[in-house]
Amino acid sequence: MLVRRPAFERAVIALIILNALLLGLDTYPWVHARFGAVIAWLDRLILAVFVAEIAARVIVHGRGFFRDPWSVFDFLVVAVALMPAAGPFAVLRALRIIRALRLITAVESMRRVIGGLLEALPGMGSIVALLGLIFYVASVMTTELFGARFPEWFGTLGRSAYTLFQIMTLESWSMGIVRPVMAVYPWAWLFFVPFIVITAFAVLNLFIGIIVNAMQKEHEELLRAQREETGDELQRILAELRALREEQRELLRQLRTRAPESPASTAPNPAPRPPASEP
Repeated sequence: MLVRRPAFERAVIALIILNALLLGLDTYPWVHARFGAVIAWLDRLILAVFVAEIAARVIVHGRGFFRDPWSVFDFLVVAVALMPAAGPFAVLRALRIIRALRLITAVESMRRVIGGLLEALPGMGSIVALLGLIFYVASVMTTELFGARFPEWFGTLGRSAYTLFQIMTLESWSMGIVRPVMAVYPWAWLFFVPFIVITAFAVLNLFIGIIVNAMQKEHEELLRAQREETGDELQRILAELRALREEQRELLRQLRTRAPESPASTAPNPAPRPPASEP
C-alpha cells in the first residue's frame, strides 16, 4: 500500500514542515505583501494533499483508523483546518499552524515522548496536588505576614499565590521581591529560602523524575514488543522451514515409489551354463 511506504511517510513529513515554514513566513508583513497570494495558494494545495492522505488512510484501515489515537489526532487537526476562517471565524486562521503538530504523529521519537508524558500523568497528578497544598499554606502565611506592608504582592490570597509562583520560577525573586520584603522584615529569608528549595528544586525534580521514569518504561515496552515481534517472526520462519522439509520428504517418498525398476533387476536370469567336461 502506498500510504504504508516509508517514502510516502517522508513526503508527508516534508509537506508538514514546508506548510509550517510558509505559515511562519506569512506572519512577516513584507512577505505577506509580496508573496501572500502564493503562500495562500500553496497552503490550500498542501491542505488538499493532507485531506487526500487522510481519506486514503481511512479507506485502507477502515474502522481501525478511528481506533488509533494518533490517526484520530491527525483527522481532527486536518478537520480544524477545513473550518471557514472568514467573518466571525477569522480567529480560526491562527489555528492553521496546528497542522505542524502532525509532526508528532509522523515522527516515531516524538510519539514516544508524548507517550511517556501521558504515562506520567497519574504520577504528576499527585505531585500537582502536593504542590497545590504547599502553595495554599504558603499563600495564607505570606498574606498574614507580609500583606499589610506589601499589599500589591501579598494583599490577598490570589496575589500571594501569584507572587509565590514568580518566586518559584526564580524570576526576579531576590532583588524584585525578597530583598524589599527583607528590608522591612529581616527574618523573611527564613520563609522564602525553604520555600524556594522545596518548590523550585525538590518538587520540580520530582516532576522530572516521574517523566523520565515513564519515558523509560515506554522505551522498555517498545523494546519488549519488538522482541516479541521478532520472536514471532522467527517462529513463523521455523514453522515454514519444517513444512518445507516435510514437503521435501513427501516428494522424495513419492519419487521412490514411482521410479521404474532398473533394467538389471527386470532382465530374465540367463540360463545356467553346462559344466565343463573334465579332460
